[in-house]
Amino acid sequence: MSFNVSDQEPAINVAKLSKCYQLYQHPKDRLKQFLWPHRWWGSRQYYRELWALNDIDLTIMPGEVVGIVGQNGSGKSTLLQLVCGTSTPTCGEVQVNGRIAALLELGAGFNPEFTGRENVLMSAAIMGLTQAEIAERIEQIIDFSGVRDFIDQPVKTYSSGMYVRLAFSVAINVDPDILIIDEALSVGDGAFARKSFTRIMQMRDAGKTILFCSHSLFQVESLCARAIWLNQGKMVSDGESAQVVSAYQAFLDLGTTDSTVEAHFTSKNAPAQDKKHPSGNAHLGKVQLIANDAYTPQTDITSGQSNILINISFVSDPSLPCPNIAMTLNTKDGRIITSTATWEDQFVIQRSPGGSGQICLRLKQLPLLKGEYLVNIYLLCERGLHLYDSAEAIATIQVKQVGRLQGYFSIPHQWENTIIIQND
Repeated sequence: MSFNVSDQEPAINVAKLSKCYQLYQHPKDRLKQFLWPHRWWGSRQYYRELWALNDIDLTIMPGEVVGIVGQNGSGKSTLLQLVCGTSTPTCGEVQVNGRIAALLELGAGFNPEFTGRENVLMSAAIMGLTQAEIAERIEQIIDFSGVRDFIDQPVKTYSSGMYVRLAFSVAINVDPDILIIDEALSVGDGAFARKSFTRIMQMRDAGKTILFCSHSLFQVESLCARAIWLNQGKMVSDGESAQVVSAYQAFLDLGTTDSTVEAHFTSKNAPAQDKKHPSGNAHLGKVQLIANDAYTPQTDITSGQSNILINISFVSDPSLPCPNIAMTLNTKDGRIITSTATWEDQFVIQRSPGGSGQICLRLKQLPLLKGEYLVNIYLLCERGLHLYDSAEAIATIQVKQVGRLQGYFSIPHQWENTIIIQND
């Protein structure tokens, strides 16, 4: 949802923003620089400069959902920290209109000696809530986190999952005007991950301004209407998310970056066994590939001739909307050659009243050219955004071909002779 109205003040306005870090080779060099900060009496500079951001201009209007993509070290997290105010710019300025909730390092400001309740009160006050607002929302925050039984215990006794859930609950329940997300759309495991994702989607649908940084290009393109590509601290592109993501993916394909890190879907381990009635969640069950009438994790096929059948089962909480399923074919180095998804094909999955279901995917006369390919299966929410579960590399397909065609696949085509008419 985007509201680009000329008489509105920008939610975030960044002008000529730069951030430089001083990197010291030895701890004692920091002391030397402190004692002799200027070039007096033969002193020298004891550090090297790293410009994490360099001359960034950015305007985000209220209601915009903007994705940020870029390789590790490109300046994405630095930009978010500057917008949130947890870091100060070297030069330039950042103007923010509205209350910010940031899902960066969740719980970074918690005091381990304080109880959960005391940390909620302190964090909410830091985020700008009045005492009356805190009193009104504290029970809602505690209920959402699911740690009520331990809320009056020191957070140093919490498990990592409890810690993250409480921190997320504070950030998401302060009614922010601007939500900043670094990497994860949902936090925690199982039902809480689904609940946190649902809350973020509710905020997006309500017209909140969202700045979303992620390596998941699939989620950026699906969630955001606009995307920004940063590289080595500079802005490479700012425009429609599909175009920016496509250009960035082409850049990755040309480079040496490990493409599995930049994959369209976040990786998880393949499910080891069926799980029944997952409360507030969903899981893949058995995933089987059939080629040449045999179940096999590795198969040899002939390009343009062989058929493949993939059987996929899942179990889900029947109180949740029915999930979706996606499949990707990847090269060995992680590049996605093609993909298909039930929501794109408007295929309605049928499941039992208990929440279980099974579908099959047929790939007829697979047109892949010679090479080795991996099959990945993903179970996602009804929107096709939140990833419940995945089965990575469930099968390896070795393709053989007749002839010397190059590339990844053969496209339908037809050659025709044309008659050349010569004028006398």
